[in-house]
Amino acid sequence: MGDANKSKIISMIDYQVGSVVSKEVIKGEAGTVSLFAFDKGQGLSEHAAPFDAMAYIFDGEAEIIISGQSNYLKTGEMIIMPANKPHALKALQRFKMMLVMIRG
Repeated sequence: MGDANKSKIISMIDYQVGSVVSKEVIKGEAGTVSLFAFDKGQGLSEHAAPFDAMAYIFDGEAEIIISGQSNYLKTGEMIIMPANKPHALKALQRFKMMLVMIRG
């Protein structure tokens, strides 16, 4: 198999000062895979999704709050955000994550 579809995940998305950057990698009927880069101090306000989602931190550190409970994750760690449970994300320092959402 060739290298045409091979990439280092960390280089697929870059930080931008004062911003949250996102990039959709795969979108299909079964779900999506997206990459996010959060600058320090940035985040996503509390919201809920109708599907389970897995967040995998591949650079930096994040606070992910699920149903009011804070979870602190660092490079190499992941967490499941259950469907219909309120969650929010905060960048205590800048971080990059992969979000995998399964629609089923």
